[in-house]
Amino acid sequence: MKKELGIGGLLLALCVTLAVIPQSHFLSAANLRNQAQLIGMFGIFSIGMGIIIITGGIDLSVGSVFALQGVILSILLVEQHWPWPVATLAVIGGVVFLGVIHGFLIAKVHLQPFIVTLCGLLIYRGLARYIANDETKGFGEGSFGWLRPIAAGYVGPVPTSFVILIVVAVVMFIVLHRSVYGRYLYAVGRNEEAAKFSGINTNLVIGSAYALSMLLAAISGIILAFYTNSISPSGHGTFYELYGIAAAVLGGCSLRGGEGSIIGILLGTALLQVLQNLVNLLGIPSSLNFAVMGTVILLGVLTDELLGRRVSKRGAAAGVKTAAPGVPISEAV
Repeated sequence: MKKELGIGGLLLALCVTLAVIPQSHFLSAANLRNQAQLIGMFGIFSIGMGIIIITGGIDLSVGSVFALQGVILSILLVEQHWPWPVATLAVIGGVVFLGVIHGFLIAKVHLQPFIVTLCGLLIYRGLARYIANDETKGFGEGSFGWLRPIAAGYVGPVPTSFVILIVVAVVMFIVLHRSVYGRYLYAVGRNEEAAKFSGINTNLVIGSAYALSMLLAAISGIILAFYTNSISPSGHGTFYELYGIAAAVLGGCSLRGGEGSIIGILLGTALLQVLQNLVNLLGIPSSLNFAVMGTVILLGVLTDELLGRRVSKRGAAAGVKTAAPGVPISEAV
């Protein structure tokens, strides 16, 4: 909870600073709507990324998945004229299947998550470019039934993506913090071997985490596709996986695994988007966006490492053996 309070205080301070800067227009209705839209879109797949990080894994393929999914969805709806519910379920099911493959290779074949998802990043981007013949795809002005209003519409003044984020966050809060499955995720992230010896099916837990993350990525991918209404297979979703990692790390998810919360991930997502908004509103060159994000990730990892060492030293001074850095064996399962 201390991490969540800290990131929440930083977010509040940043918002107040932006609000009082002359001519920033931070509190304008248009800017607030745009921020809510972006926080909703990024927050959904950042929650999925946080779940993977809690298990001690990583996913570098999300941005390429967005490109592949967007290209296929556009082709199915615009060129093949599939009914929108069928096309939507098809692309979501396909993305979840990719998550199942990742989970199998990582949990069962014991490949490193970094290698598996890095290969996915390259493969899916290449497939997107091949399928689209390197041509930009889109959806034009068609609403495709309820799909565009759901993906890019509003519920009153609130973007639907933000409403979907709230629903997803509530469900995932219950799953992660109020269920046996959630405890298994933390246990696997803290010490996989200890979790396995305690009777937890670690392969199933890890595999399902990647599938669940891809489900949330698929939802975000549809929202992103209609938000941009233009899918360039070579550039759509590029580096978006880094936004998810940064939001999760900022929100308190440890890259060592076994730590993190839904509230923290939401706060991390909001802080990251407000930082991006700060860059834009103050006229800072957009080329520095990635520099800002890289600095944020570095500071988050550095803070996590220093805190982890401090807890480990306390445990050693107290004579407590640990199953993972800073985690007593008695708490590993």
